Amino acid sequence: MSFQEVLDLLNGIFFTTGITHLSWKYLVMWAIGGLFLYLAINKNFEPLLLLPIGFGVFMVNFPLVPLMGITPEGHGELIRIFYHYGLEWEVIPCVIFLGLGAMTDFGPLIANPKTMLIGAGAQLGVFVTFTGTVLAGFTLKEAASVSIIGGADGPTTIYLTQHLAPHLLGANALAAYSYMAMVPLIQPPIMRLLTNDAERKIRMTQLRPVSRTEKILYPLLCTAVISILVPSVTPLMGMFMLGNLMKESGVVGRLTETAQNDLMNIVTIFLGVSVGATMEADKFLSYKPLFIFGLGCVDFVVCTAGGIWTVKIMNLFLKDKINPLIGSAGVSAVPMSARVSQIVGQQYDKKNYLLMHAMGPNLAGVIGTAAAAGMFIAMFE
Repeated sequence: MSFQEVLDLLNGIFFTTGITHLSWKYLVMWAIGGLFLYLAINKNFEPLLLLPIGFGVFMVNFPLVPLMGITPEGHGELIRIFYHYGLEWEVIPCVIFLGLGAMTDFGPLIANPKTMLIGAGAQLGVFVTFTGTVLAGFTLKEAASVSIIGGADGPTTIYLTQHLAPHLLGANALAAYSYMAMVPLIQPPIMRLLTNDAERKIRMTQLRPVSRTEKILYPLLCTAVISILVPSVTPLMGMFMLGNLMKESGVVGRLTETAQNDLMNIVTIFLGVSVGATMEADKFLSYKPLFIFGLGCVDFVVCTAGGIWTVKIMNLFLKDKINPLIGSAGVSAVPMSARVSQIVGQQYDKKNYLLMHAMGPNLAGVIGTAAAAGMFIAMFE
C-alpha cells in the first residue's frame, strides 16, 4: 500500500468520526444535559426522572450517533424503538398510570371531597396558557397540547400531545417532566408570595377514617364517571384506577408489588432516556421548542397560583378553614407537590402536618388534568 493510499485511508476513517461535525449547538445541549444531571445527583431533584433524562440529552447530542434515526432498512435505531413503541404508541403513559394507581391512597380525597375543587382550580394555568399560545401563533391543537404542561403531569401530556400535535411530543414531554421534577424548586417561592404568615399556620382538622369498602368502590365509580364524561382518556385513567383497585382489594399482592416496583422502574428508565433523547440540538434549539419550554414554566406557575387562590376563595365560605399551602398541591405532580406543601408548612409550624390533607387536591389534580385533556381531545381531534 502506497503512502498516498494510507493517507486516503486515514482521511476516510477520520471523516467517519464525529469530530468534523461538532458545532456550538452540541456544547449548549451538553450544558443542558449536565444541568439535569447536576440537579438529579447533587440536589436530589427527582433523580429517577432527571438522571435518565439528562443522560439521554447528553448521549444523543453527539454527531452521527445511531440512536434516534431510521436505518436504511426502515428499522428504528435503539432509542427510537423505545420512543416509538413507548411514547408514540402511548404505552408508557398508561403503564406509568397503572403503577401510580397501585401506589395511590384515595383516602384523603374520599374523606374530604371538597378538595376536588382545589384540583379543578389548579387547572387555571391550562386555560390561560391555551389562550396565550393561540395568540402566539400556534394552532388550536398545538396550543391545547402545550397548555396541559402546567399540570405537571408527564403521562397526560404525552397522551394528549400524541393525539393532537405529535410533532411537539418531544418538546412537550421534556417540559412537563422537567417542571414536574423541579416542583421543590419552583413552588415554594410562589406559595410564600401568595400566602401570609397566619394562613400558613392554619391547622386543619383530622380526616375521618375511610372504610375499605369505600376505597374499593371509588376506582370503580371514578372509572364509570370518566368513561361516560370524557371517554377519550379512559385508557389512561382506567389503568390508573385498575392499579388502585389492585392495591385496595388486597387480593393480588404480587401484581400490586410488581406494578409499584419492577414495572414502574423499567418504564421509568425507558421514558427518561426517550424523553431526553428527543432534545437533539438541531431540533431543540429552534423557536417552538424553546418557546414551549419557557411557556411551560409560566403555565406551571399559574396552575400553582390557581390552586392557592381557589383555597382562599373557599375559605370565605368555610367554617373550618383550609391551609392555602395545600392549594399548590392541586397540580398533578404526585406526590411531589403534596410533599412540598408539608415541607413549607412545617417551616412555619413544626407541628402542622399537611401531607395527608395535601394528597386530596394532589389526586384531584390528576383527575382534573386528565379531564382537561379529554375535553381538548373531544374538541379538536
